[in-house]
Parts: sequence; C-alpha cells; structure tokens
Amino acid sequence: MPMNSSAKSDYSTFLPRLLQLALPIALQSFMMTALNLADTFMVGQIGETEIGAIALGNQIFFLLMLFQFGVGSGAAVFAAQYWGDGDIPGVRRTLGLSLVFAAAGAVIFTLAAVAFPRVVLSAFTTDAALIEMGRSYLRIVGLSYVFTAVSAAFTFSLRSVGDTHLPMYATGISITLNILGNYALIFGKFGLPALGVAGAAISTAVARLVEVMIILFVVYRRRGPVAAAPRELLDWTGGFVTRFVGRAVPVIFNELIWSTGFTMYTVVFGRLGTGLLAAYTIAGTVGRLLMVIFIASGQATAVLIGNEIGAGRREHAESIGRAILRGVPVVAAGVAIVGVFIVAPVVPHLFRITPDVQQMVRLFIRLFALLMMFKTINLHIIVGILRGGADTTYGLFVDILPLWLVGVPAAFFTGLVLGLPAPIVYLSLALEEAIRLVFGWRRVHSGRWIHDITGHERDILPGLEGAGAPPIVEDALAPEFTQE
Repeated sequence: MPMNSSAKSDYSTFLPRLLQLALPIALQSFMMTALNLADTFMVGQIGETEIGAIALGNQIFFLLMLFQFGVGSGAAVFAAQYWGDGDIPGVRRTLGLSLVFAAAGAVIFTLAAVAFPRVVLSAFTTDAALIEMGRSYLRIVGLSYVFTAVSAAFTFSLRSVGDTHLPMYATGISITLNILGNYALIFGKFGLPALGVAGAAISTAVARLVEVMIILFVVYRRRGPVAAAPRELLDWTGGFVTRFVGRAVPVIFNELIWSTGFTMYTVVFGRLGTGLLAAYTIAGTVGRLLMVIFIASGQATAVLIGNEIGAGRREHAESIGRAILRGVPVVAAGVAIVGVFIVAPVVPHLFRITPDVQQMVRLFIRLFALLMMFKTINLHIIVGILRGGADTTYGLFVDILPLWLVGVPAAFFTGLVLGLPAPIVYLSLALEEAIRLVFGWRRVHSGRWIHDITGHERDILPGLEGAGAPPIVEDALAPEFTQE
C-alpha cells in the first residue's frame, strides 16, 4: 500500500516512544537472563552435573514461560488496540481472560513438575544422576508456577498501556532476593544449610512470590488502568470471547508448539553428552543476554503498532513495521560483533568446566552471534509486527512450520543419525530461520497483516471517544489513574 506523507517512515516520529517502552523491558529481560546466568554460575561451582540438572529443570519453566508469553502476547494484541482506542473496560476484560488462561496452564505445569518429575525429566535425558538431581529442583520450583502466571498476565497488560516500569521494578527486587537466596542456600551462608540444587529452587520460589505481591500491591494502590475489580475482569460477552479465541489462541499455540520444538534441540544435545549439554546451556543463556534489547523492542513494536491500529492510524502502523525492518539488522550486526570478539572469549572462564567444554561454549556463542541477523529480524516480524497487527494465524504458521519441518529434523538427523560434530548440528538450526525470514518479510511488505479487532462492543470512557492513543504511563509510581 502506498504511504502518504503523514505516514512517512521517519524514525523520529516513533523511535522515542519505542525506546521509552523497550528500555525498561530490556532491563527486565536482562535481569531475568542474568539471574539464569548467576544460577548457572553458582551451581557451576559445584560441578557440570549440577549445571545439567538445573538446565533440565529449567526446561519445564522455559515451556511454562513460553506458554505465558503466548497468553500474554495474545492478550496484548487486544489490550494494545483497546488502549489506543481509549477503551479501558476492554483492557480490563482482556486481562481477566488472560488470567484464566495463564493460571489454568500454570496448574497443569505444576502438577507435572510436582507429581511426575522423573517422567518429565526422562524426556530430556537418560542420565540417572541428572534425573535424580533435577527431580529435587523441579518439585520445589514447580510450586511457584501460579505466581509466575499472575505476574506475567499483569506484566503484559501493563506494557500494553505503556507502563513498563512497574514490572521492571518488581523483577529487580525479586531477582536481587533470588540471587542472595541462592548464595545463602546453595553454599550454606548466613547460618543457613547448604542445600545445593534444592537451595536454588527454594530461593527461586520465594522470589517469584515476592514479585507477584509487589505487582498486585502497586497496581491496586495506584488504581491504574489495569486495576480491575473482579466483575470487570469477568465482564465477557460472547462476541468478545469469540474474538479473543480467534486471535489470541493462535499465539498461545504458537508459543506452545514452538517451545516444544525448541526443547527438542535440548534433547539432541542432552543425548550427545553431559558436557555438550552444559555448553549448549551456557551459550544459550549468554545468547539470550545478547538478545534482550531485541526481545524488548519486538514487544514494544507490537504495543506501538497495536496502539496505532486501535487509534485508526493504519498508515502509521505500516510505516512503523517497515522502518523496524530497516533498522534492526544494523543494530544486530553491532551486537554480533560484541558477541564474537568480546563476550565469547570471556564467558567460558567464569565456569568450572573442562577445557573441552570451555572451547565448545566459546564456539557456540560465536555461532549464535553470527545467526543473530536472521533471529532478530524474524523476532520483530512475528512478535512485533504480525502480532501487533493481529495477524496471529499467519504468524503461527510462519513460526512453527519451519521449526518442525526443517529445524528439528535437521538437528536429529545431523546429531543423532549422522553423528556429525556438534558445531555442524548447531549450524543446522539456521535453516529454519532462513525459511521463516522469506515468508515473514513478504507478508509484512504485502500490507495484509493489519487487522482492527476492537470490535463493536466498545464501552469507552467519557471524553475519550476518537481521542486516539492515550499517553504512555510514564512511571510505576505516577499519580493515581482516576475515573470520573
């Protein structure tokens, strides 16, 4: 679609808003990934088996978080457009439905982790020592999954209305407590017993409880746009539920099916050996650190595009999408250089691992950095642009089909059938990214990804009709949001 002059791709028109949203999200993601690295580092002082046990236990949490990410992203498709349209009741009923989905999923994950930990872990490894050690971690940390679900639902709703600061503050406090608790309970400091892997699990569970308590306390103390009463959370009509299921459920399935496929890579490296599993885990954590700014900008892109569509500014939304695709590769190239020449040589020396595993960590980090161009563009296409435009069904297929039809078979074939060297197995994962990029890029430039899903059941606050997107909530401690 041709763009008029008012919709010209000028970074100055949206880049400040993008950064205002993205930087707190990036800091929050960085802190969460840094916590995983700190966990791995502390447990790594005990041994490689302990690193593998934590890695396997965290695979379940990884699946849960991707499910919660799917629920939250699907809800954000609605919440961002409702906020752009000034429809606060729509934001709140979206939060309520996302809480139901998120909590239900968390309960299922908790039952699996607590009641059947050995069965779950056996899907990833045949090493009896890893399974036994991972079992003790999983049964404890699984009790915190519902706390995580509630935090995630509120976090995505807050981001959709522009408040990225409260989740960042809550995560910062939680992670600080988690790291201190890990130090105390893993190694037996401050008069506490040395519990090793189980100590890391206890600390994590307590920290997640603290995080959700902070978010709920501040949200309802401020009475902001997501401070919904129970009746507002459950104010669903048949039309709303149908639209939510039609647009949000593909995102949930997207994350579930994608995460299941992605864990197949852990299965491959887990069966190639404990040392390779440790190297893959460490490199993966470092890779997520390198990606935090892109993960954040992808989510911020979805919010901005959703706000623009909800406000009726289709051309602006399309302009943002195309500008993002021009800018992201440049930034990704700079981060990749840092990863190859600065991060990769340093990180392996932080862990008590064998020289062979250190070398493999170094190589995996460099390979990850070289693939960042593909990864970052695809992330912004699927998580940012397509989801922001409510094009969730196309996003589902362009994300999972290359993974399951190309990536997973390539990893199993090169690693477990042909027995090729681990770096070749790792590089085979790039095939899915290349295919995904071709179809995603074409979709964005077709313009067929933009959908207004706010519907006809609007209950807009007085004075906001036709006002367009409300201003971004600047700070978690801002004055209370008051309603007339």
